[in-house]
Amino acid sequence: MDLDAYVAEHDAQWRRLEHLSGRRRLRAEEVDELVTLYQRTATHLSVVRSRTPDPALIARLSRLVLASRSAISPGPRMRLADVGRFFTVGFPLAAYRAWPWWSAVATGFTALSFFLMFYTAGHPEVSNALIGDEAARRLVETEFAAYYSEFSPETFAFSLWTHNAWLSVQCLASGVLILPVLWLLWNNALNIGLTGGVMIQYGEAEQFFSLITPHGLLELTGVYVAAGVGLRIAGAWIRPPRHLTRTRSLAAAGREGLLVAVGLVFLFLISGLIEAFVTPSTLPPTLKIVIGALAFVGFLGYVVLFGNAAEHALKARIEEIPILDSGSSAAGPSLPPDTGPGPGGPVPAGSAAGRL
Repeated sequence: MDLDAYVAEHDAQWRRLEHLSGRRRLRAEEVDELVTLYQRTATHLSVVRSRTPDPALIARLSRLVLASRSAISPGPRMRLADVGRFFTVGFPLAAYRAWPWWSAVATGFTALSFFLMFYTAGHPEVSNALIGDEAARRLVETEFAAYYSEFSPETFAFSLWTHNAWLSVQCLASGVLILPVLWLLWNNALNIGLTGGVMIQYGEAEQFFSLITPHGLLELTGVYVAAGVGLRIAGAWIRPPRHLTRTRSLAAAGREGLLVAVGLVFLFLISGLIEAFVTPSTLPPTLKIVIGALAFVGFLGYVVLFGNAAEHALKARIEEIPILDSGSSAAGPSLPPDTGPGPGGPVPAGSAAGRL
């Protein structure tokens, strides 16, 4: 096949299809023309692929076919109601369901952080072996406080936001493997414990807690939520519920984990703003800690109130679904013999049990 002749013959149709695909509003006859040209171009793409596999032309026609397909059948658009439902139902419900996991993670690794902190403070040889005496002095005298004011607040907030969001994604993505999550948590606890221990050892406990508490309450909660949800995904794989297969249990937990990942992006944005603007500010330490505590309590209250309400609403909807009894004539007409599940067979997709 002469490729140049083929392109010259159909180029006008492809350009017309590109023009129609980029239009926001089409008349009825233009819609018909768009569909016809889309079908023809899809055929042209198939011909080019099979006879003259020219990469540039294949790429052009592929983009054109995809664009015209999107113009013919666009996907669902994000509505304001969908955004509101995410913040009032999706994210808080997913976080609320996983609260035993992230509460256990928070309790265990907070206790571990304090143990490492006070053990380091009482055993100077630990900090000497890990970071050295000179590095410990620099940390206490300048580096710890300077960390929060080294960069402009805007740059610092963005850096913290992306770092913490990436850390939460790592916890969620590697949760099914368990060990990577525990390793990330251990590193976090070791860093806090060693830094806090050195500050306490040199008599700077007040400075340490006044600087780390305002943002740390919310930031660490976000990390613990991500880790807990990640471990919950592993639990869904190891021990799935009786009514779900292992694969479907993992998929359901993974979908809820994705909701949590998106929600934590906003949580880390708030904690980053607190760390960049409140922590290094000249506000009294007590006021800074109150601000951090209010953000922390506000998040917990938000998850409990909205998550609990969404959970009860979901249970109420499930209870409203009628249970069909094929053996009882009082409940209505019985199911035809071929629509019910056979012994040990699959549940039909349209049945009430299948929807549950």
